[in-house]
Order: sequence, then structure tokens, then C-alpha cells
Amino acid sequence: MDGASRIRCRLRRCDLGAVPEARRALRELLRHWGRPDRSEVALLLAGELVTNALVHTDRDAVLTATVGPRALRVEVRDFVSRWPRPRAVDAGDSTSGRGLLLVQSLADAWGVRAHAVGKSVWFELDAGPA
Repeated sequence: MDGASRIRCRLRRCDLGAVPEARRALRELLRHWGRPDRSEVALLLAGELVTNALVHTDRDAVLTATVGPRALRVEVRDFVSRWPRPRAVDAGDSTSGRGLLLVQSLADAWGVRAHAVGKSVWFELDAGPA
């Protein structure tokens, strides 16, 4: 793929129906990425970030995904300043924070970036040789 391709989706608060919609938009973007082996990982991780933003903030969110010559970058911005924390698998009965463990384990890079209002949680997958 030459240059970069991008999608941007506005996600309405508490609308978990936005998760499959965001995955469909991302799947379409990834059709031409040339890395089918990484596409399913990208869809899984994007779904985790979108779900986290919608469930844990009770606010709207924005998904942005960019495919460039070197990497795929997916970023989910929400409008709450509280930062997410990955939780250990043995952290009791809580399921909160376990999706971030997937991101931490499967992404080539990930992080959280502060904004004047809210934050973005992002991950990257390298576009190296298949």
C-alpha cells in the first residue's frame, strides 16, 4: 500500500453496537494492508480499546486507524482524564483491565497520550514482512 490510508469513526457513549461497526470499518481499511496474519490481531485489539472507552467512560469516543508503509496505528480517544490500568489475570473476579493485557501482549507498541480533555489509548502493529 502506497502512502497512508485512514479511517475515523465517532462512537456514541454506551453504544456497544459501535464495536462491530468500528471493526467493520477497520476490516475494510485492512483489506489492502497486505498483512492478513496481523489483521485479526488488529481487529481484536481495536475492539478491546473501543469497548473500554465506551464502557468505562460513559462518554463518546473517537476511533482513528492509520495504515502507513511501516505500521498500522489504532487510537481510541475518549474525553475522561482517568488513565486505564492493565490488571493481572489473578486480580480477583474483576474482568476490568484484562483487555489492556491483550494490547500489551500482542501489540508491537502501545501507550496512553493525554489531551487537554481526555486521553487516547493507542497501539501499533509493524508492517514488516509477512
